[in-house]
Amino acid sequence: MRGWETAEHRDGGGFEELGGYVRAKRVGPFVFVAGTTAVERSGRVHRPGDAAAQSRFIFERIEAALTAVGSSLADVVRTRAYLVDMADAGVFARAHREALGDARPVLTAVGAQLATPGLMVEVEVDAIVGGRASPAGLDPFTG
Repeated sequence: MRGWETAEHRDGGGFEELGGYVRAKRVGPFVFVAGTTAVERSGRVHRPGDAAAQSRFIFERIEAALTAVGSSLADVVRTRAYLVDMADAGVFARAHREALGDARPVLTAVGAQLATPGLMVEVEVDAIVGGRASPAGLDPFTG
């Protein structure tokens, strides 16, 4: 993109080449991480049917992708989660809190059908590098 410094990261997922996309893309201070599932490098589903373990594994993949483009979990401002079973929302929420801690991004979780049997969760995040919340009481528009 003209005028913006960019960086891309591919983690070798099978669909990246097929679909013509990258796992993470940074454009200026903005970072976008594609929908990420719990598929191991071997192509096997990580802990089929276990939403808690898959959520933790996914956040490890996302953290690696963010790091590769000069960002971190602390920069995340939005999380979107797709859950096969909405009964797993609590275990996902705990994994989200554990991974993102004080970043406290906005979060949307919806029920979805995922393409691969055994996958329970897919997550995508957006981040802003260096983006931090304004101090309490400070209007970000007027200072």
